[in-house]
Amino acid sequence: MTEKKDEMYRVELIVSALLRIGVVLSAIIIVFGLVMLFVTGKTGYPGETYPTSLTTIFSGLSTFKPYAIMMFGLFCLILTPVLRVVVSLFTFLKEKDYLYVGITGLVLVILVISFLIGIHA
Repeated sequence: MTEKKDEMYRVELIVSALLRIGVVLSAIIIVFGLVMLFVTGKTGYPGETYPTSLTTIFSGLSTFKPYAIMMFGLFCLILTPVLRVVVSLFTFLKEKDYLYVGITGLVLVILVISFLIGIHA
C-alpha cells in the first residue's frame, strides 16, 4: 500500500512541476515579447493587426515579431493544463485505473473539440 502512495506522490510532484514550469516558461516568453515591443516600439504587424493563427504565430516567431512572441507565450500557457491532462491519462493507464482513464480521456476529447471549434469560429 505504501508503494502505491509513494508512486502517487511522485506523480503529483511531476504534475505540479509541469504546471509550474509551463506557467513560468509562458511568463518568460511573454515578458521577452513585451521587452522587444518596448525596445523596438514596433509590434511587427501593420496597424492594429496581430497574429491569430498558429501559422502566423510561428512565421512571426521566425522573424522575432514582438506580438508573435507574446501570442506564443499565451499559446504555451493554454497548452499547460492540456499537457497536464495528457500526463494524467498516461499515469492512469500505467496504474490500470480504467475508470479514470475513461474520464480523463473524455476530458481530453472535450478539450480538443473545444480547440477545434475555436479555430473555426
